[in-house]
Amino acid sequence: MFKTPTIQTLPQKKLIGKSTRMSLVNNTTPVLWRSFMQNRKHVKNVIGSDFYSIQVYDDDLYFKNFNPQTAFTKYAMTEVIDFSFIPDEMETLTIESGLYAVFIYKGLPSGFPALANYIFGEWLPNSSYNLDNRPHFEVLGENYNPSDENSQEEVWIPIKKI
Repeated sequence: MFKTPTIQTLPQKKLIGKSTRMSLVNNTTPVLWRSFMQNRKHVKNVIGSDFYSIQVYDDDLYFKNFNPQTAFTKYAMTEVIDFSFIPDEMETLTIESGLYAVFIYKGLPSGFPALANYIFGEWLPNSSYNLDNRPHFEVLGENYNPSDENSQEEVWIPIKKI
């Protein structure tokens, strides 16, 4: 059902946007994105037109002791050349260079848990990689539309060789 990922080394990325603490049970992603999208025009020095949906987990135990009530930090961001101008009510995040497994997800957001189950329940345990404690993110490009079943996004999972 899901394809094997490509393994890529991500170059360092500088991003500007907004964040909030949430859990899967108390998911406030739509509120976060609405707030970011209303103010994105204030971000200067933007690279490209992609948006980044980023999850930063407090530690690597998030997946080992998975509980949908455990909080994490979610970001709605865009990539920038530098941090010379940070709009009011926005913040920065730097994702350092590192190894990632990149999956392509096609479909509605409601189908995303099936991909997550595949990644963490099948692909990762049978790969020659371990999960790395760095940001996880999705690249939301021109083919992304959360209300279209043909929507497409890149899912970047941080990994390290076993």
